[in-house]
Amino acid sequence: MLNKGLRDEKKVKIDTMLSTLLSLVFVPKFWNIEDTSLIDNQLTDFDLTTTILNQIEEKDLISLLDKYEMDWAQKEQFANFLVLYSGNKQFDFSAKAIAVYNHIQVDSKTFSFDIFNKIATIQSKS
Repeated sequence: MLNKGLRDEKKVKIDTMLSTLLSLVFVPKFWNIEDTSLIDNQLTDFDLTTTILNQIEEKDLISLLDKYEMDWAQKEQFANFLVLYSGNKQFDFSAKAIAVYNHIQVDSKTFSFDIFNKIATIQSKS
């Protein structure tokens, strides 16, 4: 088990990576090789790339997020990233985002109307 200082340091590092990922996809882009490589550079901290993310199954993705000991808020941020990254139509990670949101709803044992609405929004666009 990690001590509190190391755990907090790890949480800050993950929060920073997620914030960077979200900021990269928040600004509309044409998603050329250079743009996707910026995303891939951040994803490598989670042992992912856009290609791996495209091929990985939902349950394996959730296991990977668990491996990095992401808390529920961090998992939600990662799912938010997947939704935003899917918005460019080059990639569709909607099913993976829904799987992560559902995982949060079920395993956290806390119902969130916000997450419920995010799932409904994604499904209505499909």
